[in-house]
Amino acid sequence: MCIIFFKFDPRPVSKNAYRLILAANRDEFYHRPARAADFWGSNNEVLSGLDMEEGKEGGTWLGISTRGKLAALTNYLQPRLNHDARGRGTYGLSNALLETPWRKLCFGKQLFLEAVERGQELPRDALVAQLLDVLSNDEAQLPDPAIEAQGREYVRPILSKYAAVCVRCPDYGTRTNTVILVDPDGHVTFTERSMLGSDPTRWETTTHEFRLQS
Repeated sequence: MCIIFFKFDPRPVSKNAYRLILAANRDEFYHRPARAADFWGSNNEVLSGLDMEEGKEGGTWLGISTRGKLAALTNYLQPRLNHDARGRGTYGLSNALLETPWRKLCFGKQLFLEAVERGQELPRDALVAQLLDVLSNDEAQLPDPAIEAQGREYVRPILSKYAAVCVRCPDYGTRTNTVILVDPDGHVTFTERSMLGSDPTRWETTTHEFRLQS
């Protein structure tokens, strides 16, 4: 269970704009082992966290390459292919198809848009801080029949927690916040805030920066 907000504009007009602004939460069991974001691969060309669950080592939930390829995933309980390509714009993705209007997705997307709008007049670090605040919002957006219908008996016991941008349950919830900025010159800022161990009161923030290769 994860949530992703992103604004994509390959040719921004304003000098203070970004080609990509992405803010994402990874929700997972606290005890599932993982490594913090770093450069991996044969040529250290992929920046991502790594899943270290036995038998699944090396997978990831969000990553970007030095050549500008980005991949992210969420759990989706009702698989159905969507062949409609999307261009520039602002989008949200949770545990359904892109832009499925779950209440927490709509609420979080509005917070994201407001942060991005304010960020046009802010230094990069201030924009990152505001986006991390968006990802930390734990206000339950209820009622939401769409979430309840999809999760059925699994979701109902934790619905009040699950229906928020930031999920916080006793053994499961938001473990990682990630913000990715790509400016008009191809400079990438990848900020990750990760829970330390299984303690939701202790977090560590790291930032990686690099320039996209042509």
